Amino acid sequence: MKLLIVDDEPPARERLRRLLAEIEDCEVVAEAANGEEALSRCGELRPDVVLLDVRMPGLSGIQIARHIDTLEDPPAVIFTTAYDQYAVEAFETEAVGYLLKPVRKEKLAHALRHAARISPSRLVKVAETAHIEHRRDQICARLGEQLRLIPIADIYYFVADQKYVTVKHRGGESLIDESLKGLAEEFAPDFVRIHRNALIAEKQISAVERTDSGQYVVRVRECGDVLEVSRRHASELLRRIRGEA
Repeated sequence: MKLLIVDDEPPARERLRRLLAEIEDCEVVAEAANGEEALSRCGELRPDVVLLDVRMPGLSGIQIARHIDTLEDPPAVIFTTAYDQYAVEAFETEAVGYLLKPVRKEKLAHALRHAARISPSRLVKVAETAHIEHRRDQICARLGEQLRLIPIADIYYFVADQKYVTVKHRGGESLIDESLKGLAEEFAPDFVRIHRNALIAEKQISAVERTDSGQYVVRVRECGDVLEVSRRHASELLRRIRGEA
């Protein structure tokens, strides 16, 4: 079993490494001190299990786990946390694996035997119950086995096409395996639904125009693209840009 340890505190990582050395069939393939390192190691090394600290500077453990889930074959995740009543209750309610710090060998061995992948929807429920910020500051796109973080502030729009969503951003275009509905819920009110297949950053709307045929379109401020607005979403879009309630 290949394991990745993610914790911003070196003593916590060292303790886990020492305990894992005493458990059969466990190999620590890498450590990471933050979310960016964790995502890079996951893409490169494809661990079976990630031991993931819940509360870290920058990306929280919940946010990292949501990004990890975008891998083609995502690892199982076990969260580690100092005693936190809200977090523990959330993990238990959603049947998500966790370990209290300081981690004990017997508890660790048991958690490894029952480690499982966690769905994004359960991660969101855990975050909300535990009062952990779950709205992401980046979207994670997969490039082969590598994961690329795209800042939300750099995104112009999302367009859905069957299974995947295309993200148009300052760095170009990327494909992500997420639902437009979920993106709309997470990033409201900064993004506006203009079509059942399209979601645009409100700050990127430079103009809303009506064609000779009566069709509304949106011009994207920075890239100049023109996106179609469906009749269903036109009235709400117009209210938004006029600043109406």
